[in-house]
Amino acid sequence: MDIELGIQNVARPVNFSTEESADSVGKAIAQAVANDETINLTDDKGRHIIVPAKALGYAIIGSETKHAVGFGAL
Repeated sequence: MDIELGIQNVARPVNFSTEESADSVGKAIAQAVANDETINLTDDKGRHIIVPAKALGYAIIGSETKHAVGFGAL
């Protein structure tokens, strides 16, 4: 699952992948924002991403990305 978090006053978003479902990520973010807590997520490499809820600008919770490489004949 690919996640993008936009942080206020930061030019670049935080992008990472996680093994968690879209529902669990969405619930964790919604709960943290509602309770003014930190958003605490774990990426697929075991790293923790911790963001204060007040600093969150947006969150994009996407499906698993499939990369395709194509080579055309000339």
